[in-house]
Amino acid sequence: MYVGIDYHKRYAVATSMDDKGQVIETVRLKNEPGDLIGFVDRLPEDSKIAIEATGNWYYFYELLEGKSPEIHLAHPLKTRAIAEARIKTDKIDSKILAHLLRTDLLPESYIPPREIRDIREVLRYRASLVSLRTALKNRIHAILSKNGIIVEYTDILGKGAKAQLRSLEVRSCYRLGIDGYIKLTETLQQLINEVTETIEGIVENNPQAKLLTTIHGIGYYSALLIVSEIGDITRFPNAKKLCSYAGLVPSVYSSGGKTRHGSITKLGSKWLRWIMIEQSQHFAKSCSRLERMYARISYKHGKNTARVAVAREMLKIIYSMLVNNRPFVKA
Repeated sequence: MYVGIDYHKRYAVATSMDDKGQVIETVRLKNEPGDLIGFVDRLPEDSKIAIEATGNWYYFYELLEGKSPEIHLAHPLKTRAIAEARIKTDKIDSKILAHLLRTDLLPESYIPPREIRDIREVLRYRASLVSLRTALKNRIHAILSKNGIIVEYTDILGKGAKAQLRSLEVRSCYRLGIDGYIKLTETLQQLINEVTETIEGIVENNPQAKLLTTIHGIGYYSALLIVSEIGDITRFPNAKKLCSYAGLVPSVYSSGGKTRHGSITKLGSKWLRWIMIEQSQHFAKSCSRLERMYARISYKHGKNTARVAVAREMLKIIYSMLVNNRPFVKA
C-alpha cells in the first residue's frame, strides 16, 4: 500500500493506493494521536507513507516514528516541480504524493535522527534569542535617533553604553522605553548565556563538532551548527554534493549547446549556507590559499562573491576533515 498524506495544521488528507495505482480510499483525519495512529494501524505492515517536508511534519513523524510503515519525507520544492497542477486540492495533493511514491519518483528530503533534530532545536532557540536581542538594540537606536543622540560605543549594550543610556536626560516616554528595553536585553543575555553553556557541553561530547573547532574562527556554536546541518557525512559521496546541499554551487543554464553559470542555487540547508558565508572571512585568515582567493575574487567581482567562493572552498575542506577524521592544519 502506498499512502500520500497532505498534512496541515489541524487536519490531514490521506490517499491510499495499491501497486497498480488504484485508489483504495481517501480519508480526512484530525491531527490527533487517536485518528493518526488508528489510520496507520489499519495499513498493511509493508505500507509506505509519503508526507511533504512542511513546517509541521515533525509532529506526524515523531508520533509514528519506530512503527512499521515506512515514512518518506518529500522535498516540497521538487515535488511541486514534478507535479505542478492547475487545480490544487488536498485530495489531489495527497494522491500525487502516493503516485510519486509508488513509481519511485518521490524527491526525498533527509530525515536526521532524533538526537540531531534535538540539537538543531537548541541551536534554533539560541538563534531566535540573538535575533530578539538585535531587534531590541534597533529599538534603542531608534529612540536615540528621535532625540538626536549619538552614543560613542560600538556595542549599545556594553557596560559603558548602558551607563550612558541610563544617565541620558530625555522625556519620560523615551526614558520608559530605554529602561524597559535594557531590562529585556539583560534577561535575553542571561538566557543566551545559559543556552551557550548547554551548547558547549554538547560539543564536548561530540567528536565531529570538536574536530571543527580546530579551524580558526570556528567556535562551539558554529561547529555544532555545521555538524548538525550536515548530519551523517557519509550520505554525501563527495564534497561537491555537500556544497550543493548547502546551496553554494552556481546555477547552470544549458540550452542549444550553450552553458551559462548564474548565481548560487540557494537550495538545501539555509542554516549551513548562512554559517559558512558568515564565517568566510575567518576562513580566509586561516589559510593562505583561501586568503589569496578572497583577495583575487574580491578585486574582480566584489566582496560578496568572494565570501561565497571561500565558503564553498572551506566546506570542501570540512568534508575532508569529517570523512578522514583529521583536524584542520593551517597552511
